[in-house]
Amino acid sequence: MSAEEVNQRARTVEAYRLWWQHDAHWYQGVASRFGQQAANELNAEALRKVAVHVGQRVGRRSGPLPGSGDNGKDLEELRRRYDECGDRMFPRELRNASTEVEDKCEGGDGGAGLIVLTLRRNFAVTMVRMAGSLEGYRCPCTDIHAGWSEGLGVTLTENRAESCLRDGDKACRLLMRVATPLAPVPSPATEG
Repeated sequence: MSAEEVNQRARTVEAYRLWWQHDAHWYQGVASRFGQQAANELNAEALRKVAVHVGQRVGRRSGPLPGSGDNGKDLEELRRRYDECGDRMFPRELRNASTEVEDKCEGGDGGAGLIVLTLRRNFAVTMVRMAGSLEGYRCPCTDIHAGWSEGLGVTLTENRAESCLRDGDKACRLLMRVATPLAPVPSPATEG
């Protein structure tokens, strides 16, 4: 990588940081004027809308979900798509995250597969903490995952945080239980 490419990447990361700093201060302003609940609700609503759009774009790029009947293989492909959604929405330099399939529901019995997202660093939590708004802040992670899932055309039967960096845990552990077998969903015709 050339020095110019390194400099461009550094400028891009700095732009992301500034936008996240803006977001944290926006959140703090809404919380001080309209209350913490309103700030949490508006933040989650806005992020979910962005997440749906990201999921749709990833879905269009990747094509329909396989629906092959092999739940393990299909869930692994969905896991890969969730990772791509995360990479598109949050640069790797600002977070440390990974997903894994923990329950493949073998046998095609119409059960539910479990995909776990582990987040070891979350720049949003850092920025909200720096802005002085961590107290009362509600992480919008489940709203983001609901948006990705909607955009990707999958149904979640469970969507919850088992642990959270915001609460002082070492990592966020987010559980997304997906209805299986995955049904192939046609990609939306427009980017919206």
